Amino acid sequence: MGSDARFKKKTIDIDVGFDAVVVSPQVVRRLGVSPGSRIGVGCHGSLHGAIVVVSRLVGDDVVGLSTGLAEKLSSCDSVELYPFELPPSFAQLRKRIRGEPMEEVEYKKLIGDIVSGFYEESQIAAFLVSQLYKELSMDELSYLIRAMVESGVVVKFSETVYDVHSIGGVPGNSKVALLVVPIVAASGLLIPKTSSRAITSPAGTADTMEVLARVTFSPEEVHDIALKARGVIVWGGALGMAPADDIFVRVERKLDIDPRTQMVASILAKKLAMSVSRLVIDIPFGRGAKVESEDEAVGLSSLFLAQAKRLGLVMRIALTYGGEPIGYSIGPALEAREALEVHIKHEGAPSYVEKACSLAGIIFEMSGAVARGKGYQYACEILKSGKAYAKFREIIEVQEGDPDIKPEDIKLAPHRLTLEAPRDGIVSSIDNRGISLAARAAGAPDDKGAGILLHTKTGHRVRKGQPLLTIYASTESRLRDAVRILEETSAIVVEGVVVKVLP
Repeated sequence: MGSDARFKKKTIDIDVGFDAVVVSPQVVRRLGVSPGSRIGVGCHGSLHGAIVVVSRLVGDDVVGLSTGLAEKLSSCDSVELYPFELPPSFAQLRKRIRGEPMEEVEYKKLIGDIVSGFYEESQIAAFLVSQLYKELSMDELSYLIRAMVESGVVVKFSETVYDVHSIGGVPGNSKVALLVVPIVAASGLLIPKTSSRAITSPAGTADTMEVLARVTFSPEEVHDIALKARGVIVWGGALGMAPADDIFVRVERKLDIDPRTQMVASILAKKLAMSVSRLVIDIPFGRGAKVESEDEAVGLSSLFLAQAKRLGLVMRIALTYGGEPIGYSIGPALEAREALEVHIKHEGAPSYVEKACSLAGIIFEMSGAVARGKGYQYACEILKSGKAYAKFREIIEVQEGDPDIKPEDIKLAPHRLTLEAPRDGIVSSIDNRGISLAARAAGAPDDKGAGILLHTKTGHRVRKGQPLLTIYASTESRLRDAVRILEETSAIVVEGVVVKVLP
């Protein structure tokens, strides 16, 4: 790419969700570019891709830079523009689309250009979708993970770092970390958990923790508060770690996809960037989950374990029940409430408490703190003693939240509707997919107060008119959409106790 001209720069106080350069109509004609196309902008060897926006607000010798782009080019007194038809590494993208193997240097080049902003979302989508039809080889997956780590910040600690990560796909799962992290940190182990926002679910762990405390910090801040509290729950997207992952997640969310090899790359890249060396991966499986069968879960486990061996990670996999929502709440605020209630009461839904103690117990066994088979009991003792709640209060406080917050202090969406049992009987199924779609239709996770509160679980006996679930929505129209989805998907089914009378 050759530069066509040098321009004065001007910061335009806008955030449009992507880097943008604002130029005059005359400059557009002179450079031969079109509105909405991508262009290179930089100085002194620093080059970033941006979207062209045309406006008469700038002169013919001035380029306006959106807020984020201006920060990236803050050291430049003036900038140069570099028109291009295709990204520099486009040949590598074409190879991936064709299913041809790529070398490590090619992945570094491709990921570097994606992070620098040279790729449009449609092109990134092609990279992601290609993995649905031809997965990366074991070598390629390692190359991709390393390239993602090297493209961003690495936070280093001088001691062993532990973490637990769920692949998700089960509604209500985001709150599990709000028990696991305090339980582990209360024992003295270091667990600086970086979490994602929701991709295809009603809540990511970062969305839920953000109800209680700040989750956006710099790498230096995370390092310091993690050492102080022994645990944090923060959003990984603000840290500059494996920045390609945040770009991929944004596109995956719009397509409602999560390719298996990309999921492994995203998880492991973020963990390596936080210097995690002991990792527990939670793979929930069951009807309506991201992974539906045990065989599929075992296959995915093999993929994680093979990469862990290549990357020097000590890893254990937990295959967990994911056939219905975890606990009773789905949606950031509702899940934050349930987490607080469990901490305060030292008890809660078995599907929630037992899972959290099991995952924390595996970490304790990995650390050598307890013998194998004793970790679950040790974790439960920390939770029941109140030590986990004391640690959670400390974590909330170091993350600039209110440690005295109570469940009832958390605001929920104003529009509510409770669905009742249509007959006496047994709750025979609660569909993960239907519940997730309905919670998202209600407004979650963007509206943190939106979601669904279950009043019963599979196998429970109910009476006609008894509450089954309550929907919390940001608007009346969203409430109606959520109800429609629940009805269309038969998200919760009550079967009569007497199926047939003979003769």
